[in-house]
Amino acid sequence: MLLTVSNRCQHIAPSLTLSIDATAKAMKAAGEDVIGFGAGEPDFATPQHIVDAGKEALDLGMTRYTPSSGTMELRKAICGKLERDNNLTYDPSEVIVSSGAKHSLFNIFQAILDPGDEVLIPTPCWVSYPEMVRMAGGVPVFVPAYEEEAFVPAYEEIAAHITRRTKAFVLTSPSNPCGCVWSRGQLQALADLCVAKKLFVVSDEIYEKLLYDGRVHVSIAQLGDQIKKQTIVVNGVSKAFAMTGWRIGYAAGPKEVISAMGAFQSQATSNANAMAQHAAAVALNSDQNCICAMVQEFERRRDAICSRINAIPGLSCRKPEGAFYVMMNIHHILGRRYDRKPITDSMTFADVLLKNKKVAVVPGAAFEAEGYCRLSYATSMDNIQRGLDRIAEFVGELR
Repeated sequence: MLLTVSNRCQHIAPSLTLSIDATAKAMKAAGEDVIGFGAGEPDFATPQHIVDAGKEALDLGMTRYTPSSGTMELRKAICGKLERDNNLTYDPSEVIVSSGAKHSLFNIFQAILDPGDEVLIPTPCWVSYPEMVRMAGGVPVFVPAYEEEAFVPAYEEIAAHITRRTKAFVLTSPSNPCGCVWSRGQLQALADLCVAKKLFVVSDEIYEKLLYDGRVHVSIAQLGDQIKKQTIVVNGVSKAFAMTGWRIGYAAGPKEVISAMGAFQSQATSNANAMAQHAAAVALNSDQNCICAMVQEFERRRDAICSRINAIPGLSCRKPEGAFYVMMNIHHILGRRYDRKPITDSMTFADVLLKNKKVAVVPGAAFEAEGYCRLSYATSMDNIQRGLDRIAEFVGELR
């Protein structure tokens, strides 16, 4: 027997977003003036009352194992949040707490997929969805969505990709990487289709609080008893409360799915961080006004970054409705050269830009969206202005 790494792990692609963010941070640590648009985390501090709750947990001795699926305190807080914000009623037995929403998603695919099962994933998509599906033995099937259609796939496109092996549809609204938000009508059409075809919906709602222009979040699970029975709602505290490092996510859904996820998690990681669970419960149960100022600032930054991008000849973007990302369209400058280096695709654009102008963006290839680069505006207005100055200068030097 050869002592080799498993075939499965040999074919897992590392996260390009984390790789680019790590490169930018290493350059900064070396003293270079790098402006990073890669990170997918709020640049705000965790609200003080939540930090205090984490300290309180330590003082109360919450340093031991909790139930592997999460404390009753936190699962009840999650049930309260889902009823209050989303008009969804769940029992704590239908909720699981994991080490971040990414961990919840990983557990879901392990729980619902058998080898060869297909999962429909609209593109552009978050980099981890297809890899998580593959790690569970499933097959990601990409459903294209286009900028001129606000990056929401057409009903006919979704229906055309369903086969006898299709098991689930991944819904992300608001979306990473493009900030699109599905309308109630689009969600209803998807719900009707998934009910008719008996498909799970994995509804990633981690950005639900980051909505602009007066929009209100709608969860697909709200749209009827049957679609609720087929939906696993995923959320967490990372984005809304600037708690990315606390690593608390959760899922709510059919009891048999949540139970399977719990069994899997109990053998894989056991419980999420005990102190962070207490702080997350306080975050969900306390006044939510701390979110409002952050959303207002993100909206201001969104307007600024979109205005700057659309003013650069050869570049363009559509204004996102949610999250804190914008997809910058670079199609019109592909084929040009920078100092004799051809810009052939989003990877070379990002690489040459970082090396020559010290600006980090994420290539659209990471999101199954060639011809685009993703910029996060979870950074200061000063960084946005200086970074776009450099991008404009870079594009102006292309020949």
